[in-house]
Amino acid sequence: MENIDKYNKLVYYKVMGTKKTFLFIPLTVIIILSCGSGPEKKPVSTDSGSGNSGNLGSSGNSGVSEVFDPKKVSQEQYQSTMSEVQRFIEEQNRNIRNKNFEAWKKSLSPQYFAEISSKENLQIISESPVLKAKKIVLKTAQDYFDNVVVPSRADLHVEEIKFISANKVQAFTVKTNKAGEEERIRLYDLEKINNTWTIIN
Repeated sequence: MENIDKYNKLVYYKVMGTKKTFLFIPLTVIIILSCGSGPEKKPVSTDSGSGNSGNLGSSGNSGVSEVFDPKKVSQEQYQSTMSEVQRFIEEQNRNIRNKNFEAWKKSLSPQYFAEISSKENLQIISESPVLKAKKIVLKTAQDYFDNVVVPSRADLHVEEIKFISANKVQAFTVKTNKAGEEERIRLYDLEKINNTWTIIN
């Protein structure tokens, strides 16, 4: 059972971490893909964080749009957003532990839910050795939730965040590898829409 849980986690990290390709590959490769340039040994500094600020995306004097610069975000804004994201993920953990499919579904963007529910995605996941060994064929998003999400996503902890824009962040957990080095594993891509965090990838 422990091996099955580990495999489910690998499958889910990959599915949640990319929109275009669904491959079942070792965890080290998944980590590299999820983090962009590979495992990072140092935590994200607060300078790379961001919150939602009305001054981040435009100039107050000219009204001309500016490129988002996370270095302009204060530590207070970073910590505030980190707390919001942690509370949001803890809520999702509870929903998953309680096997609350509808609540989980509402936490996803419509586009991302459609991607998860696609026939192609469900067929690919169904071909995993673990699911094939258990003779499980995923036909619906509910099947995916019950057999992939619930076994692997009920106890996630956000330890770092990286800001993509004022309203978009990536959430990471930090693990220590066998060499004693810290590695970041991306859990979710999130966007704040109408003052509510939503999972977009």
